[in-house]
Amino acid sequence: MSQLTPREIVRELNRYIIGQDEAKRQVAIALRNRYRRSQVEETLREEIFPKNILMIGPTGVGKTEIARRLARLVNAPFVKVEATKFTEVGYVGRDVESIIRDLTENAVRMVKQEHEERVRARAEVLAEDRLITLLSSPPPRQAANPIDILLRGRQKEPEQTEEEKALLTGRRADLREQLKEGQLEEQELEIEVEDVMPQLEVGGASINIGDMMGGMMPKKTKLRRVKVKEARKILIAEEAERLIDMDAIREEAVRRAEQDGIVFIDEIDKIAGRSNASSGP
Repeated sequence: MSQLTPREIVRELNRYIIGQDEAKRQVAIALRNRYRRSQVEETLREEIFPKNILMIGPTGVGKTEIARRLARLVNAPFVKVEATKFTEVGYVGRDVESIIRDLTENAVRMVKQEHEERVRARAEVLAEDRLITLLSSPPPRQAANPIDILLRGRQKEPEQTEEEKALLTGRRADLREQLKEGQLEEQELEIEVEDVMPQLEVGGASINIGDMMGGMMPKKTKLRRVKVKEARKILIAEEAERLIDMDAIREEAVRRAEQDGIVFIDEIDKIAGRSNASSGP
């Protein structure tokens, strides 16, 4: 949570949004109060609840942008929803739980990206080693079959002679130099990637079949023929995935969604009943 003062927050918002001085001042004070709440003892913090803010104005004056920029300023999870979507529950609408679910998913993506940036340098080194291995050895004939791996296990590769090891070391050194100079960016190679399982839509939420099965079955892979510059991105992403701790990421994401998350509910005016209306929600 940011330690910026309300004056500094307003100054930052002024860089992107014209006018709306009162709205900026109110959200800046609310954000500062959130920071102050985070500094008190946990037992007292549970008794202090952040207040909601109602922003009223015509379309295009910057209500959504104020909330979005505020979330970006303090690196807080943000989600925007339309109130009208929640008047159709049971037919095509969504329930309120989906708001918090979306907010938490955004928090997970945000925290995961932060952790990946921390390990990116290490992931790039490991990815380059794998890339050199792929370029210095013949491509696999076919992707590994998970059933064969379960029944027979992987076949053991024959041991190399000293001469073959020396040739391979020299070949790897040459390839490393060529990669640094960018000479192989357009060269194509075959790379084994994870075959992503399809997602199911259940109650407005996406469920990955692979995640649902957990560790019951080995991950299925497939071969893709790509250029070196694309393979590098794929390998860096895979290595970063191995280096990060998803349990720690989820824990931090839930905490950030609970304490720092910002939910922007739009189109409230479209469902608010008037005093002289004969019917309405």
